[in-house]
Amino acid sequence: MLPRKIVIDCDPGIDDALAIVLAHGSPDLEILGITTVGGNVDLAGTTDNALRLREFLGFADVPITAGSAGALLRPRVNAAEVHGASGLGDALLPPATLPVTGGHAVDFIIETLRADPGEVTLVAIGPLTNVALAVLKEPRIVDWARGLTILGGSYTRGNFSPAAEFNIAADPEAAAIVFGAGWTVTMIGLDVSRGAVTTEAVADRMRAMGRLGSDLLIPCVEFYGVITADGGPAIHDACAIAYLIDPSLITVEPAVVDVETAGRFTSGMTVTDFRLGDRTPNALVGTSLDAGRFWDLLLATYAQVARTIEDQTPELARLPSPSP
Repeated sequence: MLPRKIVIDCDPGIDDALAIVLAHGSPDLEILGITTVGGNVDLAGTTDNALRLREFLGFADVPITAGSAGALLRPRVNAAEVHGASGLGDALLPPATLPVTGGHAVDFIIETLRADPGEVTLVAIGPLTNVALAVLKEPRIVDWARGLTILGGSYTRGNFSPAAEFNIAADPEAAAIVFGAGWTVTMIGLDVSRGAVTTEAVADRMRAMGRLGSDLLIPCVEFYGVITADGGPAIHDACAIAYLIDPSLITVEPAVVDVETAGRFTSGMTVTDFRLGDRTPNALVGTSLDAGRFWDLLLATYAQVARTIEDQTPELARLPSPSP
């Protein structure tokens, strides 16, 4: 089968970076473009990180287009305390030499979906500002997209607040537009991604992956949180990419999802109702993850990417990592 065509809308970000490695390395996916949004750090930082990742991983032909710096109606938020000032923890990737693509992410999303209707899946793993603006500017993308998969939300509890997950809380009005647009949103949220924890056994396998491990994976996951034999930080965004590669990894259930935009304590909450009655669901909501098979897929794909990096830049493999 031909690989699934995707556009990744993201805010790199440690877990965005690890998701991009997975998408790049999978033979089942073809990245048509990466669009950036302000989120984990500001837009300049997320875009620079995407550019650095593109050259480090070796997919120079994929366009990267910058998008929205902040939310539709609210002050900007970020998660630099989680991802570090650069957004990539302690990773020190070389500066990018290739430029960002001109234009705006919203227009790139619209034109890419317009050019190949029914064939391109949009994967949003950051705040949903770009996607909402694309819907407002060209509502037909709802029909042109093969699907929309997001990493965001939760039907139980949040991480930005007790009720809300970060990507939704960063721009609740945008999320409300996206969920109400008339397509079925595949929502891979915290209820799933909290199961994708990096244990010491996982980290040991990453350490053996040459420059990919030493320059990116380990500096990211060790910055993200304490790793022990039994648990560690969850690499949320990779779950959305893994679902596209192998949907059997994640159980999804139909639901009606509304986004709270007015609540004093619950702004950004994805209010999820699995009791459909005679209502048409607007979402497929992830409820469980096969963590063992998830890590098998992730680490096997990472190992292949690592081998490619070593093969393409053998002279760099003998050099120390760049200094701060």
